[in-house]
Amino acid sequence: MKKILQKISAFILSVILVCSMLPIGASANYEIPGTCQVQTDTGAVCTVKTLDYSYDYNTYLSLRDIAMLLKETDKAFSLEITSNAVSLHPGNVYMPIGVENIPWEDDENPDISLRRNEFKVEEETVFYYTLIMKLPSGDYDCFMTAVDLALILDVDITGSVTGSLEIHTQEPFRISPAALEEAGYFYGVNSVLVGDATTGEIYYRYQSDLSYPIASISKLMTCLLTMDAISAGQIGLNEPVIISDAVQSLSRSGDGVISLEAGEQITVRELLLGALLPSSNECALCLAERIAGSEEAFVQMMNQTAQDLGLSQAIFFNSNGLPSYAEDVIPAKRQNSMSAEDMFRLVSHLLKVYPQITDMTSLEKATLESLDLEVRNTNPLLQNLPQVTGLKTGTTNKAGACLVTTLTADDGTMEHDLVVVVLGTEDSMERGRVSGLLARYALDAFDTGMEKPEDGGTVRTYGNLPTHAEAAVDWVIRTARKGTANGADG
Repeated sequence: MKKILQKISAFILSVILVCSMLPIGASANYEIPGTCQVQTDTGAVCTVKTLDYSYDYNTYLSLRDIAMLLKETDKAFSLEITSNAVSLHPGNVYMPIGVENIPWEDDENPDISLRRNEFKVEEETVFYYTLIMKLPSGDYDCFMTAVDLALILDVDITGSVTGSLEIHTQEPFRISPAALEEAGYFYGVNSVLVGDATTGEIYYRYQSDLSYPIASISKLMTCLLTMDAISAGQIGLNEPVIISDAVQSLSRSGDGVISLEAGEQITVRELLLGALLPSSNECALCLAERIAGSEEAFVQMMNQTAQDLGLSQAIFFNSNGLPSYAEDVIPAKRQNSMSAEDMFRLVSHLLKVYPQITDMTSLEKATLESLDLEVRNTNPLLQNLPQVTGLKTGTTNKAGACLVTTLTADDGTMEHDLVVVVLGTEDSMERGRVSGLLARYALDAFDTGMEKPEDGGTVRTYGNLPTHAEAAVDWVIRTARKGTANGADG
């Protein structure tokens, strides 16, 4: 049974912690205090305080409690926690403050918000969604998911039939997308695809042949056509472009990102930076008008290029990915769409023909000198994984939160471009979490040749493990509680 649970993988278990004191039947918008037994492969075991944020089993662990547990192991770390930042120092001895591994008081009901907080790990700044709580002593504790903790410490975290978590300090963090799919992890995602753009090898796919809205990821096609125009000598990278009335109008709308005034000039390079980093819809429109004369003509170019590249599920209605209404009495609300497989082909082509595009997409921020404006990249993974070189986010109500991530990996002879496509997650937090996990898997798969199911939806089965997310949760809980009822420690 333990072997089955281990294969479900650490990040599923972070969502469905089997904790001994958690209430049942919670709904949204509050924190539920509880506890969980956590043990290490050295034999140490202790009580760790938990918070379920908004929903049962969306569980966050006390960093101070974990630090105390790992104090005598190879994965020891020290902590400095403020109201909005955490410094974590692997290898240093943790200095307790007297609150560690003590259960919540009966009347404690923390009221804190989930935020994307700054982490410093070995002086490198990264960002994670955490709950930071001020303690009565004036000190702070930080609560984070098991998967984020596993990523930071590079340890394997699994569940056991006793209802506890186990931290395997000698085993590195590993991901099995097939096991995740089996456990229902991708139930809330439209589609994903992980592969090597340099060789064309697909490492993993889930519903990758189905067409879904892609929102602002559409701008990758706009950038491809812009680079084609530059390559053909039609326009210059540093050529100034005059802002049109239509671009100004979009800029002033609720979908505007950068303030652009009609008659102003901005260079093609700055328009590319604006479209790729802060995802400026008006910059994409401006490029479309400059290249084709009108957005309508540019959309024809987009669809023709999609056809030429063999993107069989792709269709474009505009240059930026915003919803587009048809000019009918009862207007259809249309959105640019394609499959994850189409997106992989598009990105592979873009990186092969114009590898310099990552010189822009790898920037965390850039200055548009014509506007005297600094813009920031919307890609959340740039700060957490040094191998990430881009590429593009996208969000609409219909598309959900989408992200295409590119990473570099070296086989000793040449560099490869790895690509992770994630379409249709619930929100930006989930988009970053799913993409980050699959990016880590891509690097592991490239380095070690680990599990790479080529047939996508066909995955291994583990006994009678159900495939639906809620069923998987119920199954794990029932199994663990059965173990506790049979005399196992809770």
